[in-house]
Amino acid sequence: MSRLASPCWSLAGILLVLLAPAAWSQEDAPKKKRNEGKVKTEAKKAPAKVELEFPPKLPGGEALVTDTSPDFLKPTKELPEGVTIAKTPPTVDFAFFPEQDYPGRPWSNWGESCVHNGKYYCAIGDHLAPQGAAFVFEYDPATKKIRTILNSKKLLNMPEGHYAPGKFHSRLGVGKDGWLYCTTHRGSTTITTDQYHYKGDWIVRCNPETAEMQIVQAAPVEKHCLPCAHLDPDRLIMYGGTAPGSKEDTRGIQFWAYDLANRKMIYSGPDGPARAMMVSKSTGKVYFVPGHENAPLMRFDPATGKAPEKIPGEIGIRAATDETKDGKIYTAQSDASGTTLYEFDVKTEKVRERGRLDIGSERYVASLSVDASGKYIYYSPGAHGGGYRDGSPLIQYNTQTGKRKVIAFLHPFYEQKYGCAVHGTYAVSVTPDGSQVFICWNAARGTKGWDCCALTAVQIPASERE
Repeated sequence: MSRLASPCWSLAGILLVLLAPAAWSQEDAPKKKRNEGKVKTEAKKAPAKVELEFPPKLPGGEALVTDTSPDFLKPTKELPEGVTIAKTPPTVDFAFFPEQDYPGRPWSNWGESCVHNGKYYCAIGDHLAPQGAAFVFEYDPATKKIRTILNSKKLLNMPEGHYAPGKFHSRLGVGKDGWLYCTTHRGSTTITTDQYHYKGDWIVRCNPETAEMQIVQAAPVEKHCLPCAHLDPDRLIMYGGTAPGSKEDTRGIQFWAYDLANRKMIYSGPDGPARAMMVSKSTGKVYFVPGHENAPLMRFDPATGKAPEKIPGEIGIRAATDETKDGKIYTAQSDASGTTLYEFDVKTEKVRERGRLDIGSERYVASLSVDASGKYIYYSPGAHGGGYRDGSPLIQYNTQTGKRKVIAFLHPFYEQKYGCAVHGTYAVSVTPDGSQVFICWNAARGTKGWDCCALTAVQIPASERE
């Protein structure tokens, strides 16, 4: 990966480069990476230090740039048999998100995004601790403008020295009431303690039309963070999985279901999901597996409010799509052998393996998005920052044929032209008609670790959706 030269250095810039990789939250890395043993490597020269400018800027002070190029269709390495490349390069809008006007630790995206009424919603945070800040943005492809609609620091207004979250780690969702809902999560794993007056994290919401912000519930699960949440927009129920605030808390991951309309907990109990779950729009039932594993498969029915029950089946759920019109939910799970795509039928509650998603060395898929037809799923492997090693591909999976097609390789194009390498994403969302895919990227401007977040809006050529 090429690096940007800089004529001068600052102490802040040097410290950022040295500290940013260490600041990445290991609880958000794929499990296989956390369990890897030490590997001996040859000594390497220290990378050149890069002084970073905040806020990040595009050349010429442009707020957004638009490109189409045959370079989007050039792979960085040989692809597996059966994986094709689009014939027509897409048109792509690129921009840096606002609010990044100081160094984060690092600025990063950890939660899934959504599309509502033709607009894209995603979240980033500074990962600072004990007092951080996180933001939700609205991108309007019609005007090509980005607007801040939720600022956690302003909303929570915590006293100095008190814990304030550095991330919106949950999936974003807009309910039938028109409000966007999400949950907060810590930056560092060491500061959700009594020392920083930690009581628990928050369910929050904002109105996309007015940008009004509200706290829905403080500490729905006492002294637990809320990294995993999924909204049922029709029934206005938020489902989630927690993370204990401290090592002394032996309760483990809790599963919870919260009635947003009546502001009350429906259920809270042990053995919850670590990162994602399946919510059936047609039945209202919720499915998950405890922790990070593929079994047992659990079902929760909010109509009864009873504890989740085990049902037959084994499935990995690190990421999940919405339910399609024919009652299918697709999920992804990565392990040492690759990334598997699963299909779950909400009517029969049967699981079917659909094949591999990875196309190179990077396997971690943390976001899947399916169009309204249910035919095409979009995703990008390498969520935790390694996606650039495979060219930061946007991949289209055809659920009818099982074929994988790369719509665009977004690296090294943006690094070479604008000095910003898009490293990985937890937030990929397609419009219902399948014409555009939005991605919130963890990005780097010449440094090894991420230092900022950037947006790409990829227009999918009609010829690639036939």
